[in-house]
Amino acid sequence: MTVSGFSYIRNGFTYGYPFLQAFQSILPLCDEFIVAVGDSTDGTREAIVNLNSPKIKIIDTVWDENMRKGGKIFAQQANIALDHISGDWGFHIQADEVIHEHDLDTIYRAMNTYKDDLEVEGFLFHFLNFFGSYDYIGNTRKWHRKEIRIIRNHLNIHSYRDSQGFRKYPSIHAYENGHKGLKLHVKQIEVPVFHYSYVRPPKLMQKKSMFFHKFWNDDSWLDKQEKKEEYDYYQIDDLKRFTGSHPKLMHPVIANRDWDFDGEKIRRIFTPREKMLYLIEKYSGIRIGEYKNYKLI
Repeated sequence: MTVSGFSYIRNGFTYGYPFLQAFQSILPLCDEFIVAVGDSTDGTREAIVNLNSPKIKIIDTVWDENMRKGGKIFAQQANIALDHISGDWGFHIQADEVIHEHDLDTIYRAMNTYKDDLEVEGFLFHFLNFFGSYDYIGNTRKWHRKEIRIIRNHLNIHSYRDSQGFRKYPSIHAYENGHKGLKLHVKQIEVPVFHYSYVRPPKLMQKKSMFFHKFWNDDSWLDKQEKKEEYDYYQIDDLKRFTGSHPKLMHPVIANRDWDFDGEKIRRIFTPREKMLYLIEKYSGIRIGEYKNYKLI
């Protein structure tokens, strides 16, 4: 059994991505790691090279600044890396996601157990979506709870929408011409992805947020947005305190945190409908109408 990690990144330092931690977190499982590195100006490529891992292969890319609908640029970059993998399994890790070292054996056993079971097209992971600080996670419908992060290679699987998940397509022509694709048949791995997308100093978070929205919206939409110096972490519905341990790779990052966040100050903003659905989920564990981009085996 062989495993290929794959990812993409551009100007990771500029926007505060823990991309080095992300990539290193799955390297022990990988025979190779393919990363599409966009045209960066902040030393991102050099830092990846300086990891000095013979497993890492860099694919240099140039981001199309005009690809500004639906976050397709992110899927495009994920697919560039995916197209170069050679392993039996492809393990996708995004630049703000980290796997805990305690979970590597569990992941390996799952891939090895089902390596010859072609019914299993991928593996589904739980997500811990950190917000505002490394001590709180999102626990409402605004956060995706599960995503596919391991896929079987050579099945004409491509990144779906904005690279959040994956689907299988009849052909590359069908994919490029808007075919919706087929949901993958997946097994659940009882392992979380530590997702650090909303854990940055407030000024840097605002900068990253506007950069991200640039690939979803045109200039007229961006011009209408309130010009804020800092991201308002308290404008949120609800959070839950995190009581577990973070991956060791993140310990130096967490120790160097230089902003304050008080979870008691969040504004808990809900519409009446959101509040009702939140309470149903809180007390029953059932998320009504949850979006599922997979078929669980």
